[in-house]
Amino acid sequence: MPHVSVGTETLYVAERKLDGSAYPPLVLVHGAGGSHLDWPASLRRLPGARIVAVDLPGHGKSSGSGCEDTQAYAEAVSGLFDALGIARAIVAGHSMGGGIAQQIALNWPEHVAGLVLIGTGSKLPVAPDLPERVVSDRDATLPWIVDGSWSAGALPAWKQRNLDNLQAVRPDVLRADYLACQRFDVREQLGRIAAPTLILVGSEDRMVPPKFSATLAGRIPNSTLVQIDGAGHMLPLEQAEAVADVVEEWLAEQTWAS
Repeated sequence: MPHVSVGTETLYVAERKLDGSAYPPLVLVHGAGGSHLDWPASLRRLPGARIVAVDLPGHGKSSGSGCEDTQAYAEAVSGLFDALGIARAIVAGHSMGGGIAQQIALNWPEHVAGLVLIGTGSKLPVAPDLPERVVSDRDATLPWIVDGSWSAGALPAWKQRNLDNLQAVRPDVLRADYLACQRFDVREQLGRIAAPTLILVGSEDRMVPPKFSATLAGRIPNSTLVQIDGAGHMLPLEQAEAVADVVEEWLAEQTWAS
């Protein structure tokens, strides 16, 4: 079923089921103002893995409103595990989704077999006025967000699609997302993350620069950092095949408990 009841919300899930996978399910959590379509087909159809790509509450095809705290989003994703009968998963998060993934690992470690953190940090750098600007000055602010999210070599069509998608997000949901990003800070808790963690960042990420990924790698005990040259913040879409290759290789290198 593409729609799953979690608490009072109905979450949309794009799932590729697979019997007999060597890996735990890979759960994909998008970033601020995003949806499951922010994950490329190469990841949503990664060979040998059961994939669950979710639209967070208020996003994409899910019901509800945006949350002003990443912890609330983490609770929704954790509830999705229960609804789908997933005991343990590898949680992949991009940008705000990476913050959500970290909070799941910290608060429900029994659910987390591994983490894939992409273009994110233990704190997220959001301008103080951005939550209000996405409501009061959308015509100027949304193009500014898109421009900062891609590398100089990104195709105009990709950026236009990104802008179209952001314009379709309710202003109150986008505002809530950026408030949640501003409030997120787990810098002092990273040492508690025991799950194997893959950290991916684009060398041209201007939204969450590579130094934030370096901090994650320095403080999460069992982590691997990979920088992909020439990519911006929208790394999963801009370098889809490279990201899928790194994730697939990392999955194969780990020893997963049965």
